[in-house]
Parts: sequence; C-alpha cells; structure tokens
Amino acid sequence: MDANTVRITIRAYLDEMRLRLDEAASIAKAAQACADAGNVEKGVEIALDVEQLMYEVNTFLNAASLIKRISKT
Repeated sequence: MDANTVRITIRAYLDEMRLRLDEAASIAKAAQACADAGNVEKGVEIALDVEQLMYEVNTFLNAASLIKRISKT
C-alpha cells in the first residue's frame, strides 16, 4: 500500500469510529436519562444497544492499527 492509500484508509476508519462513538454516546445519554428517572431496567435495556457499535469501533481500530503497522515494513 502506498502512503497516500494508507492515509486515506486510516482516516476513513477513524471517521467511521467517530460516527459510531457519537451514536453510542447518544444511546448512553438516553440510558442514563432512564436510570435518572427511576427506570433502571429500561436504562440497561437501552444501554445494551451500544454493544454492536463498540464491537464495530474496536474492529475499525484494529484494522487501522494493522494497516499502520504493515505500512511501516
């Protein structure tokens, strides 16, 4: 991979991570609001929607890390 392709790819992965983290933060705020209103069970139910997003963020992070490492060889 040439340096420009590496840079473009990593930037795209970081952008996708940010989008998912923003969505996860919104979900966490909604879960917190439910808990603060006294409905802890619903808060946990809502918070579980973060799980898939966090998996995807981790996958993008691993991919960006791998590309960075192999581009240095």
